[in-house]
Amino acid sequence: MSTNRGDIFNVNPYEAHASLSTLESEVLWEYAKLAQHLRLLTAKTKELSEQPDQNLVARLRVLERKMGLVSILFKASVWGVINEQPAIDISEQYADETM
Repeated sequence: MSTNRGDIFNVNPYEAHASLSTLESEVLWEYAKLAQHLRLLTAKTKELSEQPDQNLVARLRVLERKMGLVSILFKASVWGVINEQPAIDISEQYADETM
């Protein structure tokens, strides 16, 4: 296996092996390509976990500010709805009707 890792997707390193059939060499090549994909995925995952994605962080900060504004507006509208309701005279509601 003298090919480097980038060539694994283009060149079958098992093709000229004397003790392998064509099918076996193709299966081993597919496993080698899968292993390389997993190595690349692991490296990318490690890279993403070590440093935050600055673009994503910036977008999340904008979203955080918008959500804060939405929360304030929602609270203000709920407060407005509560204040628009007529005041209930509690003393009339609980008046003693036994007399």
